[in-house]
Amino acid sequence: QVRLVESGGGLVQAGGSLRLSCAASESIFKYKSMGWYRQAPGKQRELVAGITSGGITNYAESVKGRFTISRDNAKNTVYLQMNSLNSEDTAVYYCNGERIWPRASYWGQGIQVTVSS
Repeated sequence: QVRLVESGGGLVQAGGSLRLSCAASESIFKYKSMGWYRQAPGKQRELVAGITSGGITNYAESVKGRFTISRDNAKNTVYLQMNSLNSEDTAVYYCNGERIWPRASYWGQGIQVTVSS
C-alpha cells in the first residue's frame, strides 16, 4: 500500500510562511504528476498547485506568486512553499500523486494549515 505523508502544517500569523512536505513510500519517478489540494470548511476540495514529472507547474490563481511547488525525486518528496499567507489560505491541505503504471491515484491523510489574522 502506497502512503503519502504530509508534514509541516500548523498555525501561522498572516503574512507568514510555511513549507509543506509530502513524503511518498515509493519512488515518485513513475508519477506523472504530484499535487497539493486544500479544503476549507464548507467548501469543495480545490487544486492549489501541481507539478508534472517533467517539472511543469500550475497554480490556482489565488496562490500564484505566493506559493511554489517542487519535487525531489531522489527523496520521493514534494514540497509546497507558502509565503504571504492570509486567512483565506486556512484549510486542510492534501497531497496527491498520480502514478503512470500501474495506474493509480493516491492521497495523503491531510494536514491542517491555520492562518491567524
